[in-house]
Amino acid sequence: MKLKYSLITRRQFLNTLFSGSLLVFFSGAIYSLLKFSFPTLGKEPEFVVLDKNEFGNLAPNSTKSFAWGGVLGLFLKREDGTMAAFKGVCTHMECNVAYRPEEKKFYCACHQGWFNDLGVNIEGPPPKPLENFEILETGEKIVIARKGAKVDLAKV
Repeated sequence: MKLKYSLITRRQFLNTLFSGSLLVFFSGAIYSLLKFSFPTLGKEPEFVVLDKNEFGNLAPNSTKSFAWGGVLGLFLKREDGTMAAFKGVCTHMECNVAYRPEEKKFYCACHQGWFNDLGVNIEGPPPKPLENFEILETGEKIVIARKGAKVDLAKV
């Protein structure tokens, strides 16, 4: 059945279609820009649980990586047997850092940033030390927690 009069004109239809496509395009662009600008926003946990058999038996002066939410975490066993855990991204531009055992330092290849084995920035552009985590050992588990985070060991 053909209508005598249309509810909308051809011009109104095309303007609505064009405006809608612009809205979808710019919404996607703004979303992508925000995800690029703040990649780890809201993804980091308060603590993670690791297997003690896997991480407790590391060789001295070596590291093993673990997942800290959406970013890299590094578990370090120093030569004296003490353990430390760090967020494995540089504080300058959030590039991943790597441990250099021969120098006992962490290295960021993006802009030649260096951190000592305590996570303190010692050379290059990083403005502050690596984020350091607390380590709690319970039975067969190692709990890596953000400083000041409350960890209920009964639920772990």
